[in-house]
Amino acid sequence: MSNSLIVLSSSIVSVFVGVGALVIGTILGIFLTRLIINKKILSNKTTAAKLLEEAYAEAKTVKKEALLEAKEEMHQLRNELDKEIKERRVEIQKTEDRLIQREEFLDKKELSFEKKAEQLEESRLENLNYKNSLNKKLEEQEEIEKKIIKELERVAQLGKEEAKNLLIKEITEDARKESVKQVKEIEEKALNNANKKARDIVALAIQKCATDVTSEITISVVSIPNDDMKGRIIGREGRNIRAIENVMGVDLIVDDTPEAITVSCFDPVRREIARLSLERLIIDGRIHPTRIEEIVTKVTKEIDQTIKQAGEDAIEEANIFGMHPELVKTLGRLKYRTSYGQNCLKHSLETSFLAGLLATEIGADVKVAKRAGLLHDIGKALDHEVEGTHVSIGVDLAKRYKESQAVIHCIEAHHFGVEFNSVEAVLVQVADSISSSRPGARKATLENYVKRLEKLEEICNSFKGVEKSFALQAGREVRILVKPNEISDETAHFLAEDIAKRIENEMEYPGQVKVNVIRESRFSATAK
Repeated sequence: MSNSLIVLSSSIVSVFVGVGALVIGTILGIFLTRLIINKKILSNKTTAAKLLEEAYAEAKTVKKEALLEAKEEMHQLRNELDKEIKERRVEIQKTEDRLIQREEFLDKKELSFEKKAEQLEESRLENLNYKNSLNKKLEEQEEIEKKIIKELERVAQLGKEEAKNLLIKEITEDARKESVKQVKEIEEKALNNANKKARDIVALAIQKCATDVTSEITISVVSIPNDDMKGRIIGREGRNIRAIENVMGVDLIVDDTPEAITVSCFDPVRREIARLSLERLIIDGRIHPTRIEEIVTKVTKEIDQTIKQAGEDAIEEANIFGMHPELVKTLGRLKYRTSYGQNCLKHSLETSFLAGLLATEIGADVKVAKRAGLLHDIGKALDHEVEGTHVSIGVDLAKRYKESQAVIHCIEAHHFGVEFNSVEAVLVQVADSISSSRPGARKATLENYVKRLEKLEEICNSFKGVEKSFALQAGREVRILVKPNEISDETAHFLAEDIAKRIENEMEYPGQVKVNVIRESRFSATAK
């Protein structure tokens, strides 16, 4: 019994101890768990704080970069805006300058009209005064006639009819002398005014027409990278150079000139095709007959397109419409044609502008003058292929493509081939002379220049009574000193005309040659 109680007591104690241990273990577990949880919470808070700091720093960095990008974009926009404002200011300034120039031009035109009106009024007053003077002279002659009749009847005791016939004869002779004198003065005055007005009109037309000076020659030089390329262009036994010359229709000059080959041909279109083809072959590097033909065919098509575009640009620049397409294409060929070094297309455009300006000044048909000026040398585009002068070729082309008779006549007459029957034809000839004879337009060698001056002086010195002659202003003027004891004032005028006619018949020259005959007598004495 007591043993059972002891065992029971031991069991109860063991139970209590176990329960106590369990409770204590539970409490310790809870405490440790809370301790671990608190530690994790603290660690998480630290991590969270660190993440917040990193996020804040990153946000600050992003904000700073965004601000920099915004400032840079704003700076760029500001620069673009400043540039646009500057360009608009330049455009506005150009517009203002054009308006100012236009205003000045209108002011000059207004002044010109006012001067012309004043000149017309002065001419009217002069005519009126001249008419009054003639009436006064007629009245004076009538009074003189009456006095002479009375005096003749008294002194000579002539009959009325005899006195009348004698008086009429004397008055007729006096009137003839006076009328010749008056007519000569009027002719000289009209000639001076006409020359002055013509010079003013031509000068104004030249001032309004400003074009570039171009000078070209009949050969082209193609640069090559090295002298080895010359051998490749010549080819084995010369097959490549023969193929090039046969296909392109030109002569290739391969000499000792370093790194250069000369292309020679009088047809400017073929010469240009050859030059471009050679340059492309050199760049391509594959030089053989088949490749040569391919390149030449391709370049030929491109040149044809360029010629067509050049003709279209020319008629657009000259403001001329309704021209046949084939005539436009033929006009474009003048882009590669030169005359004495002057580009024919530029010369034709310049002639068109000058003829139009001259026609505007004198009230002629501007459209006909400009159209004929543009087409006056159209025959030069085909004179290497068609027989005949460029004038006859140009006339045939104009007739074939239905140009007006007025334009055809201007083309036919611009080298004095036929007599002028219209003002526009004269204007085209004048414009052609101005364009071709202005300084720098055409190229002349020093030898030809000197020969022309010597020939001019030789013609002048061959006339009887000429003492000396001097060619001036590049052969556009010649001054002739004559012997006063052999040439009178009356014959000096005829001498100048004879010399001018002989110069026209025996010499070729651009523009005009002014002949001045100078006759003077000098006497001196010495007082001692």
